Amino acid sequence: MAALRRIPVTERNLQGCKYFKVLGPLLAPLHNDALDRDKAGNRILHYDQYARWLLLTFFKPIITGLRSIQQASTLTKVQALLGCEPAALGSLSEASRVFDPALLRDLIGPLAARALPQLRGREAEALRGLTAVAGTLLAALPKMAWAWWVDDEHRAVKLHLHFDVLKGVPVEATVTAGSASETAQLRATLQAGRLYVVDRGYAEYQLFQDVIDAGSSCIGRLRDNAVWTVVEERPVSPAAWAAGVRSDRVVKLGCAKSGAVFKQPLRVVEVATGKTDSQGRPEVLLLATNRLDLAAEHVALG
Repeated sequence: MAALRRIPVTERNLQGCKYFKVLGPLLAPLHNDALDRDKAGNRILHYDQYARWLLLTFFKPIITGLRSIQQASTLTKVQALLGCEPAALGSLSEASRVFDPALLRDLIGPLAARALPQLRGREAEALRGLTAVAGTLLAALPKMAWAWWVDDEHRAVKLHLHFDVLKGVPVEATVTAGSASETAQLRATLQAGRLYVVDRGYAEYQLFQDVIDAGSSCIGRLRDNAVWTVVEERPVSPAAWAAGVRSDRVVKLGCAKSGAVFKQPLRVVEVATGKTDSQGRPEVLLLATNRLDLAAEHVALG
């Protein structure tokens, strides 16, 4: 198979980099982190400069690797736009091993705050802060000894992502070894003012209460063997029924022992998915939330 012809990086095919004027000030806090000085005592490459070069690969598909980044860094127009000097290939290669990716986490919040909701109106207001949380396994190289997963022969990292559904942007992200606990990571990164949506893997009663204590709300799927004591039966509206809601109750969740962690009643909404389980029975999801004010059909969206 013939090798693909490499397209040279020129100023003509690097048009439309206006977003870097916005990104530049946000990356400024990274400037103090830099590679070692050269023989003349000058910093070789600053972290904010390296971040700009990497971001250029997302905006411009023509830039596919370190060599094309280095080539782009020699263009006068690009240097002026990004506020960077030409980058040495050796420095770009070394940077990935030297710069601490954890420093980038502090940039996620300010960037996400600039995003505008993609949905407006009464429904968007009710679901303000709707944040989907999930952990995803990504294959890791064997030499990444810290990324332990099943055993010494398997390596994986886990991306723990919090995604603002209405804005369509991530608001929190951490990377751990594949064997790390998803519930522990969520507990360590809780924010106030969120409506967290989690799947059955996060069905830990103490975690639900920790979310509430952090000043947020939660819609979480319960396990099929969950127990509760009914406090109030709520009517199911036609809109909720159309969304699959089959019952809506305020309950004291858990038995005497497991339910002791809760400081308040919760709400359990049963939702028919229209599918069948492995036994051929209609699939029904049990969704727990502390949001007593939400319409049942909005809970079902979780």
